Amino acid sequence: MDTRSQISEFLTSRRAKISPQQAGLSSYGTRRVPGLRRTEVAQLAGVSVEYYSRLERGDLSGASDHVLSALARALQLNDEERIHLEDLARAAGPRPRRRRRPAPSQVRPSVQRLLDSMTGAPAFVKNGLCDVLATNALGRALLAPMFDAARGAIPNHARFTFFDPRSHQFWGDWDGAADVTVALLHAQAGRDPYDKDLTDLIGELSTRSDDFRVRWARHDVRQHHLGRKSVRHPVVGDLHLTYESLDLATDGLTLVAYGAQPATDADDKLRLLASWATTLDHATAPRTPTAAPPPTTAGPTTAPPPSASAV
Repeated sequence: MDTRSQISEFLTSRRAKISPQQAGLSSYGTRRVPGLRRTEVAQLAGVSVEYYSRLERGDLSGASDHVLSALARALQLNDEERIHLEDLARAAGPRPRRRRRPAPSQVRPSVQRLLDSMTGAPAFVKNGLCDVLATNALGRALLAPMFDAARGAIPNHARFTFFDPRSHQFWGDWDGAADVTVALLHAQAGRDPYDKDLTDLIGELSTRSDDFRVRWARHDVRQHHLGRKSVRHPVVGDLHLTYESLDLATDGLTLVAYGAQPATDADDKLRLLASWATTLDHATAPRTPTAAPPPTTAGPTTAPPPSASAV
């Protein structure tokens, strides 16, 4: 992945988002493009126009922490964008002799035991490629359409969201889910621009999905750790859940757990989902990597729902 292009496009996109008024500057003259001029960013960051122009061309090598902080303030970056800028600066330095390990493709047995002990909440572990590497029983049931789409391969959030028509029914807010997925991949690309699997995934998504391409060009980033998610589950219906994400000791793995407020409709539906989960063949949960399957438009192959009396 071209780090210089990533840096240039990220800085340009952030500059375009800020008006002179937002930056506390007086606006003058006709502006051919939205946002701040390079001269204005340089002024706000306390650097020369020539130096900022060099940075925006993608050359962050040698930029000090002080310069990066000043640049982040000038562009009004949020915490996640600041981290991304620092990641890009590290990537712009001398290429490490020892490459980072590829994104993990499986979890340790102790992690699977931890997941299995979480009986009251859907939970799964994903890597930086958005592969779902392991789940507990309730997590497997919640993500049933994604597993169906994978047809025995490792389910992938991004491929499901952008390639499978069922994702538009499954995600209660498809646009929001798509935005977050792309922002997570952008953040991962900043952390590890030399990951071939990540480069291949982004190339595949860009080639086959206009929706992905448009979002990728925005250069939004996300270090996602908590929030709300709505799904339209084919068995239990609409679910409005909260989630928390925890980084695991293994580099690049994240545990995501969903939950619902007690004594709510979502809580009742999670109990119904838990009952239905017992009918699933959990041996289908992924354990080893396989090639991603081609997209399919076939409907989900799920077991019939349990009756309400089963809860």
